[in-house]
Amino acid sequence: MKQYDCIVIGSGQAGTPLAKKLAQAGKKTLLVEKRFIGGTCVNDGCTPTKTMVASARVAYLAGKCNDMGVTIKGFKVDMRQVKKHKDDIVLKSRNGGQAAVEKTKNLDLLFGDATFIDKKTISVQPKTGKVKEFKADQIFLNVGTKTIIPKDIEGLDDIDYLTSTTILDLEKIPGHLLIIGGNYIGLEFGQMFRRFGSKVTILEKSARILSKEDEDISAEMTHILEEEDIKIYSNAKTTKFKKKAGGKITATVIVGGEEQKIKCTHVLIAIGRSPQTTTLGLDKTGVKTDERGNIITNEKLETNVKGIYALGDVRGGPAFTHISYNDYTIVYRNLIEKQDLNITDRLIPYCMFTDPELGRVGISETEAKKQGLNYKVAILPMAHVARAIETGDTRGLMKAVVDPDTKKILGVAVVGTEGGEIMSVLQMAMEGDITYDRIRYCVFAHPTYSESLNNLFMTLED
Repeated sequence: MKQYDCIVIGSGQAGTPLAKKLAQAGKKTLLVEKRFIGGTCVNDGCTPTKTMVASARVAYLAGKCNDMGVTIKGFKVDMRQVKKHKDDIVLKSRNGGQAAVEKTKNLDLLFGDATFIDKKTISVQPKTGKVKEFKADQIFLNVGTKTIIPKDIEGLDDIDYLTSTTILDLEKIPGHLLIIGGNYIGLEFGQMFRRFGSKVTILEKSARILSKEDEDISAEMTHILEEEDIKIYSNAKTTKFKKKAGGKITATVIVGGEEQKIKCTHVLIAIGRSPQTTTLGLDKTGVKTDERGNIITNEKLETNVKGIYALGDVRGGPAFTHISYNDYTIVYRNLIEKQDLNITDRLIPYCMFTDPELGRVGISETEAKKQGLNYKVAILPMAHVARAIETGDTRGLMKAVVDPDTKKILGVAVVGTEGGEIMSVLQMAMEGDITYDRIRYCVFAHPTYSESLNNLFMTLED
């Protein structure tokens, strides 16, 4: 049994930089990864999907270019080349990350499945060779999540359904892609494959897609997707799949209480993700989890067992790469730099990379109403944004929730081209306590998208 100062399980966007920094601080560190360096973001999430989203946007623009005075006589989507382009970028990132780990002094890398034996001891089954055991006073869990597969759909196991991981390896464009789930993953893939040439149907069990967003944001995104001939069913429950000759699939769906059949060629399961904690052996440690298996931590990301920390998606909090990375910076600065940081008051920005994007930070109008806050709402359609008009894409809107007494910005939602970048400008204002009345008369460069923040807040003039 080998003794380390620190063991990091999982090489996601918290695990890898944390392991490197701990080692550089003089801690003898072991990083255990069961699959690929980089975690979901690099291998199955942000990097590959946003690369493919970019390919899909090029196809979309090629189809719209005649409106801008540029004639393209014809184009086709080469799915194998789309996949190769994506794979090349993923491999470059993955291999670069692994090389950086391997050259870090005091840091050992081991590929294999890790399981706790007791509070401070793990066993690892390498991809080849015998089981090995390791001890450390401090252990950090960054094991992430996996696709939730529903158990109540008859015939699901009889079809070759896709997940957000396996769909990335398609080399042929699906004839008709049926997507179960109308949130971020489902909507991004739905629009992507519609632009590649698939017929796309999205089934959402709630009353609307993006059910956690405000109704007007959900409605705007619904309109955008339906304009691209994506069929969306809300209040939809899938009860059965039946595979027929030639690979065709028939789905039995209850929509608004009425049963109907939908024929398709491919099915994507996108109803959510669950923590990868079932094989960790947490029962050997006493580490507490919630009813879904998410690891419970305090505001400094330490579990109820001293010396064991959890970072990233496995905590069940906001499942975003940037949150995982911020978790790492908090843990590292507290342990090594002896700071006193916590996760309590940090703003949570996020984006959905449909086209146009959805950028969000702070509270929504719905949340403000639930909290009984005194608030006002500013809304500016992108059709009133000069830059959007000039670039030929006026889909979407800007929306801000503000406190009329303090003039502080409470929350932002932007659906539009560069929505994430526009949102980030207002996030910086929120971080720095810059009030909306100052932004109303701030001098922005013309013509930029952010310049229209003047106009957004002019809608709130007293």
